[in-house]
Amino acid sequence: MKPLILILLLATPLFAQTPVKTKATDAVDGIGKDMKPSRVLVYKTIAGRALEMHIFDPTDVKPSDHRACFLTIHGGGWTGGAPPRMYPFAAHYAKLGLVGISLQYRLNNAKAGVTVFDCVKDVRSAMRYLHSHANELGIDPKKIIVSGGSAGGHLAASTALFDKVNEEGDDLTLNVTPAALVLLFPVIDTSKSGYGQAKIGERWQELSPAHNVRPGLPPTITFHGTGDTVTPFAGARLFHEAMLKAGNRSELDVNEGGVHGYLMRDATLFAETLNKTDVFLKSLGLLK
Repeated sequence: MKPLILILLLATPLFAQTPVKTKATDAVDGIGKDMKPSRVLVYKTIAGRALEMHIFDPTDVKPSDHRACFLTIHGGGWTGGAPPRMYPFAAHYAKLGLVGISLQYRLNNAKAGVTVFDCVKDVRSAMRYLHSHANELGIDPKKIIVSGGSAGGHLAASTALFDKVNEEGDDLTLNVTPAALVLLFPVIDTSKSGYGQAKIGERWQELSPAHNVRPGLPPTITFHGTGDTVTPFAGARLFHEAMLKAGNRSELDVNEGGVHGYLMRDATLFAETLNKTDVFLKSLGLLK
């Protein structure tokens, strides 16, 4: 009778397991699932934690080279995500002869005392690392392109905009302004009508790209969908118009009806985004 009792017990809800929820994968996840960086370097250690750059080198890169660099930053509302999310972007530009890098940064966590300001500090520290180690990495510090999606797009813009937000101890003589920005459905307006004010707090305007545009910013291309309800399209338009008014070069690629992250979900749209970015970078002499 013991086997029968065991079978009955196993059939009861007592032994039922709750399904584990996993993040749904999309086209870009599929493209990047088997990709591995050439090397991983620590660019900063803070509060006992090492922060990494995941580097995709061109096959023939040498330390003596002066190549352009494509630095890409993952999104996740500043609270989630990891470098592998952006591997396909870094790998694409490594194939085209640039040094591709996907960046890790501290994630916003109130309990741990990490703020969005700290996220910005990390990315600006990373730019200083690239400048000070350019000869080892084989890159030209005057040809660093910074890109990112969603919150990563915000952090990419921060390298050009938020000069007063820096890690204590960083060498402030090193200029962190990139040669170009490639922003993918970015957090670009942190006002109440945009995204991020609740996470940043009362100092939100200090970290709102749309509210800090000035002359002399790098050429920028922004990809955004009109159906985005997370980082509303109106913010991208506001930023684009402010850039043009300030005399900066700005291109806004509009996807009609595109929801947040639209270009990551469809392999064709992803490829089109890369092609349009290639054309933009070629026009600046940053890609042959």
